[in-house]
Amino acid sequence: MKVVSITGERTCEIVERQMPHIRGNYVLVKILAAPMCTEVSSYRTGQVSDCLGHEAAGTVVAIAQPGRFKVGDSVVVMPQNGCGECEWCLAGNHIHCPTPRDPLAYCGSSTGRATYAEFCIQQDWLLYPAPDGVSIEHAAMACCGLGPTFGAMQMMDVNALDTVLIAGLGPVGLGAVVNARVRGARVLAIESHSYRAALAKSLGAEEVFDPTDPDLVAKIRKATNGFGADKSIEASSTEGSPAILAQATRLKGQLTSVGWGGPIRMSDVVYRGLTIRGSWHWNHLRDGESMARAIRLAQPLLEKLITHRFPMDRVQDAWELQMTGNCGKIILNP
Repeated sequence: MKVVSITGERTCEIVERQMPHIRGNYVLVKILAAPMCTEVSSYRTGQVSDCLGHEAAGTVVAIAQPGRFKVGDSVVVMPQNGCGECEWCLAGNHIHCPTPRDPLAYCGSSTGRATYAEFCIQQDWLLYPAPDGVSIEHAAMACCGLGPTFGAMQMMDVNALDTVLIAGLGPVGLGAVVNARVRGARVLAIESHSYRAALAKSLGAEEVFDPTDPDLVAKIRKATNGFGADKSIEASSTEGSPAILAQATRLKGQLTSVGWGGPIRMSDVVYRGLTIRGSWHWNHLRDGESMARAIRLAQPLLEKLITHRFPMDRVQDAWELQMTGNCGKIILNP
């Protein structure tokens, strides 16, 4: 099968690798849509690898044993590899599994973990059935397109009475705009990149603030009648963003980080009575139907969120575009 391989700094090629093997509860998936994410950092720095990608959607083409899916089913491949036995996995929180399974060792396969590839393998309970009535590309947004901030909004119970403030409008932050608008919430955002700020407005963000503005917090409070946002999401992974959000969120408000940014002063948390959470993914075992509804409702917005599509042999063009920031979510089509 064909696989993307990074061979050096800003260089890559398509290579041939063996087809994956499966056994037990593993399923072989033909990848039809691979949303592109943080792998661009490896491309930029030249981190040599042919095991790239953690998002995928496609069609089941083989099963090792009867289970949750059959050949021909359309599925979304969840990231990471939970053991399936610990309390975290059984509760649907596999992303926090302390003893993840090595799929290659378990299946005796040299390939199958990469999603910048024609095929991948995954345990059947870590596959999410693609919602009926949506394209496979829209279904693929259940991974990092919508997934992290969907989980955050489930935690915070975001609804139509809320003003949601989103810091960082990369693909994950743009997905947060979509998630909030589907729930009927008012959206404010913080972003310096002009393309992404404009895209966020087209997705329904009411106002996008410049993070370098010295009056940023004051302007956010002014836009919220002096109170601050009801609920905030940190998606920028920048050092100062969490501290700014702590000041721009209303008293007794909620702040959830899906990024890996800097510190928050506990004095702000205590004084303002904030609830602070971290959210890495979403619970596909518990909230699958809610995600399906969100994807169906969001389809016109998802078509805007997905700004570009590339065949796998043009992955280098896709990465070069990602580095400019002039894009939303990019889909690689193996």
